[in-house]
Amino acid sequence: MTEALLQALISGLALGGAYALVALGFSITFTTTKTLNFSHGEFVSAGSFIGFSAMLLITGAPLGTTIAAVTMNGMEQVLAVLVAMVVMGCLGVILYLTAVRPFAGKPGMAWVMSTIGFGIILQSIGLAVWGPAPVKVPAPFGDGVIRILGVGVRSQELLLIVVAVAVMLIFDWVMRKTMIGKAMRAVAHDRNIASLMGINVNAVMLGAFFISSALAGLSGYLLAPIASASLFMGLAIALKGFSGAMIGGLTNPRGCVIGGFVLGLLESMINLWQAQWREIVVFLLVIIVLAFKPNGLFGKKLVEKV
Repeated sequence: MTEALLQALISGLALGGAYALVALGFSITFTTTKTLNFSHGEFVSAGSFIGFSAMLLITGAPLGTTIAAVTMNGMEQVLAVLVAMVVMGCLGVILYLTAVRPFAGKPGMAWVMSTIGFGIILQSIGLAVWGPAPVKVPAPFGDGVIRILGVGVRSQELLLIVVAVAVMLIFDWVMRKTMIGKAMRAVAHDRNIASLMGINVNAVMLGAFFISSALAGLSGYLLAPIASASLFMGLAIALKGFSGAMIGGLTNPRGCVIGGFVLGLLESMINLWQAQWREIVVFLLVIIVLAFKPNGLFGKKLVEKV
């Protein structure tokens, strides 16, 4: 039983890391632009396939090559993930320019439908290019199992945990110690005052969507070796990531990260008990938290100015 709990703990942290990356992306765009990317799930899915295609191109393998025939060294893996993040970040900028900025700040919520439409277009293009079949993506350190306290753990799960924690720490440092982070915090607090201070608000918002979308691509890339890359995998990941953000508090990046990890751990632990109750318990928790803390456990109440 102890080994099963440890296995569930590690798997939950890995899954929570993916949720936390997505939750952080939601928080970044919401705090700076007061909008959300409702195509975030499609960005997660696309990130896995962009990374997979980058692997093939970097190794010189034809795009139709089976994944079993592809071998990569560490540097090639790093290049592949960077390509996935940069491409998805650029797509996030395009999303902001075409589907968010023209509608943000206007009466109604047209940006909701425009971002959903962007996601449908992105998924349709993906289906035309890669097809609907899932693809097995190789893990950077192989598919071997590492023994920790007698429990077998996949190297990709440990990598996901380490990368997710590293990203959170780096982002937190950037937000507190750098001019870019201070500019983002200023825009999040009051974009009009930030503009009067000489901050390029539009550039900050573009950067927010770039970072958010790059994190979605990173999440998809890291999850692909565990769950197989699929153009339909992102919806569930984005929904859980958004739920984690709502639990932690959409206006609090640290809270969103905590919420993502908590959700992953809860989901993994419930699998030990009754897997069919997993979704019920997870979303029941979301409802209960929001019923008593509408802004999340660590969120702040937003005051709308008139």
